[in-house]
Amino acid sequence: MQPAEYRRLRTAEAAQYLGISASTLSKLRVFGGGPKYHKPTRRVIYDTRDLDEWFEARQRSSTSDMGRAG
Repeated sequence: MQPAEYRRLRTAEAAQYLGISASTLSKLRVFGGGPKYHKPTRRVIYDTRDLDEWFEARQRSSTSDMGRAG
């Protein structure tokens, strides 16, 4: 994922930005654990800053790494 200037993306674009499927991103909205999003109308909008924050919070150095506390 390349650092990009701040943008707002729809679900399909946000999924592509993160390198995951749109259905995975939709499931994360339903069950929790996904990036923050906005829903000003019927459409879901993601802010690239929130996507970057969510992605970075899941950084690991090994398979046994449990991630950051908090």
